[in-house]
Order: sequence, then structure tokens, then C-alpha cells
Amino acid sequence: MSTSKLAETTGGQNPELAFEGVAGMAEKVAEQAISARELTAYCLDRIDRLDPVLGAFVAVLREEALAEAAALDERQARGEELGPLHGVPIAIKDENHVRGVVTGYGTGAFDRVAESDSAVVARLRAAGAVIIGKTAMPEFGIYPFTESITHGHTRNPWDPDKSTAGSSGGTAAAVASGMVPAGIGGDGGGSIRLPSAWCGLFGLKPQRGRVSTAPNADLWRALGTLGPLTRSVRDSALIYDVISGATPGVDRFSAEPWPITLSEAAVREPGRLRIALSLAAPAFTTSVDAATASAVRRMADLLADLGHEVIEQDPPYVDLSAAFAPQMAGGVAEEAARADHRERLDRRTAIVAALGRPADNRVIGPAAEALGARLSAKILSIFDTVDVVLCPAVPSTAWPLGQLDDVGFFKASARGLRAAGYTIVWNVCGNPAAAVPAGFDITGMPYSVQLVGRPHDEPALVTLAAQIEAAQPWAHARPRLS
Repeated sequence: MSTSKLAETTGGQNPELAFEGVAGMAEKVAEQAISARELTAYCLDRIDRLDPVLGAFVAVLREEALAEAAALDERQARGEELGPLHGVPIAIKDENHVRGVVTGYGTGAFDRVAESDSAVVARLRAAGAVIIGKTAMPEFGIYPFTESITHGHTRNPWDPDKSTAGSSGGTAAAVASGMVPAGIGGDGGGSIRLPSAWCGLFGLKPQRGRVSTAPNADLWRALGTLGPLTRSVRDSALIYDVISGATPGVDRFSAEPWPITLSEAAVREPGRLRIALSLAAPAFTTSVDAATASAVRRMADLLADLGHEVIEQDPPYVDLSAAFAPQMAGGVAEEAARADHRERLDRRTAIVAALGRPADNRVIGPAAEALGARLSAKILSIFDTVDVVLCPAVPSTAWPLGQLDDVGFFKASARGLRAAGYTIVWNVCGNPAAAVPAGFDITGMPYSVQLVGRPHDEPALVTLAAQIEAAQPWAHARPRLS
């Protein structure tokens, strides 16, 4: 990218407000330091300047967002009670319904607009958030690279020649660059954690069933869940407190209630935890590079310095492909079947959907879920003796842009499995796992580590991640495009 183009993209606006975060922005609006409409206009201006390069958004809801923000200002002027996200602009991944907008799943195969919001979007609005736009994803989230024949490439704000990963790569680019303070992603095989890792963000995949997938009963069978990508632990905790909970009669899965809110967990001391350090590859397709392994070990040293017991112990990994692949392909087949124009789908998507149709029935799909549950029980036995697993989130820092260019189904699948080898396992198991920033390499690209918790124990991960953030802050860092 030319120097003049970069200057044009980043110049002309003080970025400090953009990096106040969700909590900081909500506080400023509540204190009337800025109105919700002014804050929304500010974010829209940043989108106008940054998104032509980054390609994070597939739809910007300019007029709708400004009107929504103005209505929130009127409520505040009347003295009405403010929600915890009052006036904060938030972006939504393209697999979630936003009323009046096409739900495209990263494709150009849909024409119908959503008649109502998804449960997550409705809860965000009820908490006062302003829905500012929809973000890019690969078709149906199949590959962990945010590239599609419809929307092109989404670029990494730390280096526009690098990938954001995926599938929530549009959300990651929007948040990392400061176009919005937070955005919603989805995670069926690593799609919150992978883009968080490559874009220097905090991304927690919640427990299966923690966040409603309504109006859909599930997301890729037992694999998927929804959640935010943010710059700070506090911001993720705040959003999860708003969006968590199943929709009775719709969601197939529901999680055990927390004993405390995640916002409470974010300000508590974790106590002394027993943490397993593992660099082992969960799948034969994946191995961590030396530099990223060193970053994980440095995090282990930090945790030991913070008073935790860190031991080297690998989870008893087993091959999960027979559980993961049918659920993933079956989920894609179900979503692709809704398309208005299936002829517009990427040829690789059509192959996955065809492979998934046999799994999209009452025999093979449940059998894959049952197999996943049996295999997961062995892997999860590590939590009989440890509280948290520390392992890689990604095999290396961000890969070059164009991972899906001019490659067929088999090569694209192999690259995807290699990138997501450390994350897929925890989707099959279903328990919470988080990508946590862990410094930068010599070129300035973010490192990340993965923290994996016991089933239903997001509070422990939030408490530990907040302790890491306090000891080794990361939210102050600014990417090249911001």
C-alpha cells in the first residue's frame, strides 16, 4: 500500500475516542460528554475513511444508526433509565439477523431481508447499543480466512497485506482499527478466537448454549456459539452480561448459570490456579512455530510470576474429525439450503454443502454429536487435575492475505484445518476458551495465546484474563490502520 494512501486513510481525526472501548464510551454518553448521535457519527466517519481499505463491513446502516442514536438521546433527555450499552455503536457479523437487512452469511446468494432481529441483536438494542452495520465473513464461515467471491478480502489493520483470519474477520478488523468499540462474531471452529488472535483482540468463545442462536435452534449443530470481539476483557464481560441466556422453546442448548456476572468476575482476583501449559498439536495438520511457542512460554512465565502453579501437561487429545466434519458440513448444508440464489455460491461452498446433506438428517447429525460427546469426555479429563489449560490459539502470527485465492476445495480445507487446529477441539468439547493478546513479533504483528476453562466456567477465564491484562496491558496498542 502506498504511503499517500495510508496517510489519506488514517489522517484527519484524533483516534483517542475510538479506543475508549465499550465501557468508556458508555460512560461518556451517560455523563453527557458526548451524545449517542455524535458518537455514532464519529464512528461512521471512521468507517468512511478506513473501511475502503480494510473491507470490514458488508453493510453500513448509516441512516438507521443515526436515527436509533437520536432516539436514545431523546430517552436520556427525558430522564429514562439508561441501559448498560446506551449509545455505544456495535457491529454485527453477517450470519445474524438485523431487521430490515439481508442476512447474507458472507455470500451474494440471499435477497430476503430479515423481518426481525436475532436474539443477540434484540438484547443489544434493549441494552442501548446502536447497531451500526454488518461485517464480512467467508461464505457460511467455512474457512478461517475472511475472503469471499462476493465481498473480496478483509485486511488486517496491523498490516493490510495480512489476513484477519476468520470467520469473524470483518468484526475483528472493525474493532482492531477503532471503527467500532466492539462487534459480534460467531465461533464454530475458532471463528471468534482466530481473528482475535491475528488482530490483537480479546475473544472469548463462551460455553455451548451460553448465548442464544435464535431464531436458529443451533449454529453448526453442537459446535457453534455467538459472542463479542473486543479490545479489553472488561468490554467482553459487559457485553456477555447483556446477551447471555437461551431462548426457551428455540435453542437446543442452554448453559449452567454463572454464580456471578462476568463484569464482577473481571474485577476479582483469581486466586492461585493450577494451569497446564501445552504446546502439543491437537490435530496432525497443525503445529505451532517456534516464535509463537516462545510467546506461549512467556505467558506461562508471567502466570507463574503472578502466583499460579504452572505445569507442563497435554490434554489427552484424540482425533475429533469424525465428530467435527459432519456437524460443520451439515450446518453449512442447512444454511445453504435457505439461499435464494444457490447458483451464486462459491464452488467450494457447494462441495461442502453437498457433503453435508447426508449429515443434515435425524441420524447422522445426532450420531456425530454423540460421538463428539464421548470423545470430549476423554479430553476434558485434564480438568480433573487442572483449572485452566494454556495453549496456542493459532500456529503463528497472521498469514498473508489471499489464502483462498485460486485454490480448490482440498487445498483450502487443508489450510483452514492447519490454521484452526488449536481451536476446533474446544468447539467439539463445548467448553469456554479465549484468545488473549500476548505481545508482538519483530514486525509488529500480534501474538496470542489460548486459555481454556472447565465447562461452564467463563468467570474463571475472565478473571484470569483480566489479571493478565492488568499485568501486561494491550488495549493501548494501535494498529497501523487506525
